[in-house]
Amino acid sequence: MLGVVDADTHISESEGMWEHFDEEMYPRRPVMVSFPEDTLYGASNATWLIDGNIFPKPSGKGGFRLVTPSAAKSQSSRGDITIASREITDPKIRLADMDRLGIHTQVIYPTLFLVYLTDDVCLEIALCRAYNRFLADIWSADEERLRWVAVLPLRSIEASLAEMRSAKENGATGVFFRGLEGNMPLDDPYFFPVYKEAENLNLPICIHTGSGAPALTELFNLERNHTFAHGRALPLFAFRDLVHNAIPELFPKLRFGFVEASAGWAPFLIHILRRLLGDKWKFSNSQDLFREYRLFVACEADEDIPYLAECIGEDNLIIGSDYGHNDPSAEPLLIETLAQRGDLSDSLTDSILRTNPRTLYGL
Repeated sequence: MLGVVDADTHISESEGMWEHFDEEMYPRRPVMVSFPEDTLYGASNATWLIDGNIFPKPSGKGGFRLVTPSAAKSQSSRGDITIASREITDPKIRLADMDRLGIHTQVIYPTLFLVYLTDDVCLEIALCRAYNRFLADIWSADEERLRWVAVLPLRSIEASLAEMRSAKENGATGVFFRGLEGNMPLDDPYFFPVYKEAENLNLPICIHTGSGAPALTELFNLERNHTFAHGRALPLFAFRDLVHNAIPELFPKLRFGFVEASAGWAPFLIHILRRLLGDKWKFSNSQDLFREYRLFVACEADEDIPYLAECIGEDNLIIGSDYGHNDPSAEPLLIETLAQRGDLSDSLTDSILRTNPRTLYGL
């Protein structure tokens, strides 16, 4: 039987990652700074300084919490996963943890890059290049089991295409997007060259939760509003725009994944789109939409998965543990949790854990 694929795991970016900055950009690398615990940031007392701004900003309007840097007390004191495994500074430790959890392959997503970092094109290129180089080194430790999703400097299409080609040669199995990128939705023709190259390289577009639109992020207070509107809901915006404007028809082999936003929104958006499109709705049922447009959705282990399978289709559901993070989306004992439910057929479980993620990621 094929091994289990954990379709959504994370790396906590470390200081060693920034050693991959090119010499001319090295003075602008992220620098870790720390401060006392008696500030309003409390135990989130370490952060990255990038061009005069701190990431994460763990309090107030425009805020977000991340598990990087690991030196923050809120992260260094964790007892669930070692820092070496979260940062993958020693791939052997990560692989041993995967063995313990019954996971054959992890697909690794970023953490710091879940948020919008800079308007500066040159700095964005340097940040993405350092990340992709670091992940390429990790992949070399086990080319079958440690797969990753490339981060692109999307303010430069030329640089993005170059990063995609290099990443593909070095184990990348997808291209990272947030549901909004800067001031642009994902149906914008600006991104079409990236989509075309992804199709040529057999790399899916992986739309993960994340705060990609700074204007939206600034509207919400972290303590009162958390990150629902400017992070978790953004993949829903992308789904609506991509389907409404039939973008998958322009790239007939390109696959799209919607990751860590749960899947319960799918029936709601299908309802909205059917009413919006009216006579232009061309699908006999919702499963046909997901199948024909090659759309994959990551469900969560405590959702009504049989109901979602009726809407999305058994062949288009995936699942991830969010390994590395410790937020409410995390499901560290993923296989055990699914097995204990009692309402999932063996074929559906096998599809979600094994077959479908291999199809999405081209494994």
